[in-house]
Amino acid sequence: MEVLPSLDALPVGSRIVVTVGVFDGMHRGHKAVIARLTAAARELSAQPVVVTFQPHPEAVLRGSQPPLLSDPRERLAHLAAVGVSVTVVQPFDRAFAAQTAEAFLGRLAADRELVGLVMTPESAFGRDRAGTRAVVRELGERLGFRVIDVPALELDGDRVSSSAIRGLIEQGRLADARRLLGRRYAVVGEVVHGDGRGRQLGYPTANLAFPEPVVLPPNGIYAAETTWGGPDPLDPRRSALGVASLGVRPTFGPGERILEVHLLDFDEDLYGERVRVAFVRRQRGERRFPNVQGLVAQMDRDVVRARGILAPGSTPLSLPGTRTTVRLDGK
Repeated sequence: MEVLPSLDALPVGSRIVVTVGVFDGMHRGHKAVIARLTAAARELSAQPVVVTFQPHPEAVLRGSQPPLLSDPRERLAHLAAVGVSVTVVQPFDRAFAAQTAEAFLGRLAADRELVGLVMTPESAFGRDRAGTRAVVRELGERLGFRVIDVPALELDGDRVSSSAIRGLIEQGRLADARRLLGRRYAVVGEVVHGDGRGRQLGYPTANLAFPEPVVLPPNGIYAAETTWGGPDPLDPRRSALGVASLGVRPTFGPGERILEVHLLDFDEDLYGERVRVAFVRRQRGERRFPNVQGLVAQMDRDVVRARGILAPGSTPLSLPGTRTTVRLDGK
C-alpha cells in the first residue's frame, strides 16, 4: 500500500473512489466501509483511496482526543490487509478544519477524476462537520461524482463503532469488544526501563510506554499474547506468551498506572522494541498484599493459570501455590 503525506500528493489525472475517516481500531464496521470502497472502485474502474488524519481531529478541535484503539502504524497495516492501495495521512490543523466541505472536495478532486465518495450515516467533514451525506450528494451532482452509501453495521443489535468498543474495553468486556473488532484487543507500546522490582521478585517485566493515550481495560492481571520485531505490528517476527499486569502496584504504595508484561520462557533484552500486547483473558483484579511473600505466591499462581488459558490442554509446570522454575523475560 502506498502512503501519501497529504491530499496534494495524490497523482494528477488519477481516477479515484474515496472514503474519509479516522478509522481508529479498524473494526468490523470500518472493514464494511472498505469492502464497499474496493467494490465500488472495481465497478467504476478507479483506484480505492482512504483519507485519514494525523493527529486525531479532536486533539485539534477540542484540545484532547479519545484514547486510541489502534496504533497509527497498525491502522495502516490493517488498511493494507483489506485491499486499500492508497492511503492519505492528511495533517490535521485548524486551517484544514476551517475548510468548507465544498473546498475540501474541490481540493480532493483538483486535477483528478473523483468518481465516487463512500459515506456512512455518521460520515461528515468540512467546517463544523457540515458535509453530511445529504450536502455531499448535492455537491456530487455539481462536481460529477456519486455518493456511495454504506449502512451502519450492527451485530446482534449492537452498533459497531469505535466509541462503543472503547466503552466495552474500559468495562472489561473483552469478549464483546472482540466480537465488534473482529479480533482480540491489543495495544502497541515501546519497552522502557522500569524500577526493576519485577526482576527482584523473580518476575522481570517489559514495561510499556505509549506516545498517545490508549484504551485500556480495568486494572488487573491478564493472560496475554505478545509479538514484536516485524516490519509492522501485524507482521511480527517474534512472539511470546505472557502475563500482563495493569495497575498502580498497590502492594508497594499507589503509583503511576502502568502496563507491564511478564513473558513466559523468554529471557532477552527488549528495551526500545515496539511490542504488541493482545489481551486474551482477565484472570483477576488488582490486589494489595500484606507482604511481598504473599504477592510472589499469587504471581506463581497467576503464571500457572495463564499457561492453562494460553495453551489449553497443556500440563501446568507446577501446581497452584508452588513456585515455577522457568526463566521469564522482562527488561
